Amino acid sequence: MNSRQIDCVLELAKVLNFNRAAENLFLSQPTLTYHIRSIEEEIGFDIFQRSGRGAVLTPAGRQFCTNLFNLRAELRRAIEQGQNFSSRYQSGLTIGLPMRSAVHFLPQAIELFETKNPGVLITPEFIALGSCEKFLRGEQDVLFAREQDMNRVPDICIHHLFDSRIYLITERDDPLASKAMVGADDLKGRVLMVGGGSQPELRAVQQRLIDQLRLEHFNSNDRETTLTNIAAHKGICLAPGFLNDHNGEFAWTPFDCEEKISCVLCTHAGDRRSTVADFISIIKRFYDDNPNFET
Repeated sequence: MNSRQIDCVLELAKVLNFNRAAENLFLSQPTLTYHIRSIEEEIGFDIFQRSGRGAVLTPAGRQFCTNLFNLRAELRRAIEQGQNFSSRYQSGLTIGLPMRSAVHFLPQAIELFETKNPGVLITPEFIALGSCEKFLRGEQDVLFAREQDMNRVPDICIHHLFDSRIYLITERDDPLASKAMVGADDLKGRVLMVGGGSQPELRAVQQRLIDQLRLEHFNSNDRETTLTNIAAHKGICLAPGFLNDHNGEFAWTPFDCEEKISCVLCTHAGDRRSTVADFISIIKRFYDDNPNFET
């Protein structure tokens, strides 16, 4: 099965009409039919039931096309990466992180690194916060993580970047947004959103406020839901600074508490490449040279 045949299956699955699928793929209808039959013979089951010039997915075909769509996306990504390498690069480093702003100086570090190492491509790969499976399988060279999550993981090196403090997130016109720092007493009478994958340090602060101030609170499933609820005037929340996307939509005000979250970059202990060491050195230098950067 080649990529052209995969495209034929997925296009026909989308439009369920042989003529229309053939036109969209710039093929003749007999050529499309030939490709579909060839794939069905190869895999051993019918993907489509024919009805005149139309088509209907079989149950097995529907499941097959769902998986095939994901496979095609991965294949396209692999081809694009290969094209990047063939045109400009000889090697590369992949960095796993939950969002671009988690490593605030990443763009500057990439620019400086690739100036010094023009044949090496840095590829950010965005993953769920706390996910390290791809890194542990060797599919990522560098991983952004909480130090607490990685302390007991074997065969890795941990490079400290910064300690992220806790912030209060409000609408920009909220009276609390005008303060240089917000304390616990400032939250009296407010609704605090909690949950949404909060880190242990953050959960400790949330629970302390709820217990001490008897704050009204409700659970929010994830970060995006929480931000949507803030914009809808439903409450406020606390969050670590490394999640701040710096787009100006909300006010992020430092919260007065001792808890901080140690943020690190992880590399594989056996990875002795000079490019890995150079990248870690560059990005750590940005944080060392900006000690007043608040995260």
